[in-house]
Amino acid sequence: MINHTVRTYRSAEDFPHEEHLAHKIALVAADPVEVPAETKEMIINRIIDNAAVSVASALRRPVSSARVMAQARPVTDGRGASVLGLPGRYAAEWAALANGTAVRELDFHDTFLAADYSHPGDNIPPILAAAQQAGKGGRDLIRGLATGYEIQVNLVRGICLHEHKIDHVAHLGPSAAAGIGTLLDLDVDIIYQAIGQALHTTTATRQSRKGEISSWKAFAPAFAGKMAIEAVDRAMRCEGAPSPIWEGEDGVIAWLLSGPEHRYTVPLPAAGEEKRAILDTYTKEHSAEYQSQAPIDLARRMGDSLAADGKDLRDIESIVLHTSHHTHYVIGTGSNDPQKFDPDASRETLDHSIMYIFAVALEDRSWHHERSYAPERANRPGTIELWQKISTVEDPEWTRRYHSSDPDEKAFGARAVITFTDGTVVEDELAVADAHPLGARPFAREQYVAKFRTLAEGIVSAAEQDRFLTAAENTESLTDLSELNIELDEDTLARAPMIPAGLF
Repeated sequence: MINHTVRTYRSAEDFPHEEHLAHKIALVAADPVEVPAETKEMIINRIIDNAAVSVASALRRPVSSARVMAQARPVTDGRGASVLGLPGRYAAEWAALANGTAVRELDFHDTFLAADYSHPGDNIPPILAAAQQAGKGGRDLIRGLATGYEIQVNLVRGICLHEHKIDHVAHLGPSAAAGIGTLLDLDVDIIYQAIGQALHTTTATRQSRKGEISSWKAFAPAFAGKMAIEAVDRAMRCEGAPSPIWEGEDGVIAWLLSGPEHRYTVPLPAAGEEKRAILDTYTKEHSAEYQSQAPIDLARRMGDSLAADGKDLRDIESIVLHTSHHTHYVIGTGSNDPQKFDPDASRETLDHSIMYIFAVALEDRSWHHERSYAPERANRPGTIELWQKISTVEDPEWTRRYHSSDPDEKAFGARAVITFTDGTVVEDELAVADAHPLGARPFAREQYVAKFRTLAEGIVSAAEQDRFLTAAENTESLTDLSELNIELDEDTLARAPMIPAGLF
């Protein structure tokens, strides 16, 4: 890996475009290096993982809305892309929006956390849609996805967006554009322009994940993928981008991030170096924000232990979760969001409340992507009472481990201190989720397939499940990438909510 220093340059300074971060990313995207076997294997795992969470959300309102939007743009010339649940082909950028919304709706797919954070699986819908539009095969798709993951992971390693309240999809636009550039075997200069356009059109504030969180949380990364496809299309037509997009005097670093005096370090593979960044990412066993994965497992374990000891949760006086800066300030009491204690809050808000999540997981000693968020579950009086007793504090050691570059030390967990009214104190901690590569039950192909089977039950027929899994496990040899779509029967689609008419 090569560590690239990235800073603001005045317009009068000599700064050739070959030195721009966007150009260096484009060089990585255009590198014809082969994809290593381990990366291919994990890409297939994540294709299965994305399909699992997509079918689980297929009948939810935001996903149904996005599907209807795509249906208004059918394609009949043999091109276009597939939309989850539907036969036929649709405009690729709108297919990417629909499929990306389905992937993100339940907050249930893969994650990478470093200086910033991300869901790298968000790269799959736009890159797959572009591949279908261009008539590419499985080998090309795998190459494109390897680049998408590589670029997003390394931008997340080097540039923190969250501290400036910029939404993390600002790393997704460039990574998806780069991945599509690899997929289509585009020239470096075209990829360079597409990356600049994609970044310029996908920067937004984090209000989408603050306060009363709405369905835009699912649409935001899908919209970034749509913008990446459109950016590539314009760049292929010789249309340029603002440049230097990161380093310009009025660029992203100068005005949206840490300012003209700051220097970032972004690692990127050297020429000929294999793309392996996907191997540093991890998926979710539970449908909730990633920082709650280990606390859910911790709450389940503590719930079992307290029950075995005859402890009554109604006798709890307080629960304090000692955790990282990110967990405390984004999904904990450090956010100062009263909505995180509101039993009538949206599902999107509840899955960003570690207090709610820990309370339910402690009581139920389990977690379910639908039942755990049901309004009647959130409004249970005993849960509300317990929920109000939970708080978070930042522990510098957990923050240090969160940012550690040592994979054996990096952690996203917490220490829970439960105090009972009689003065008894029970403590336990968990550094990584059970499904993490270093956890108690790491996910491998078997677990990804099981997750898909579980989430597809009652939505996707057994025959269609079998067909999809066979296709996914043979992605590299596919010549028709529509085989990676999943169709739902008419009776199943009829269970989706009615969507009001829009403009189109």
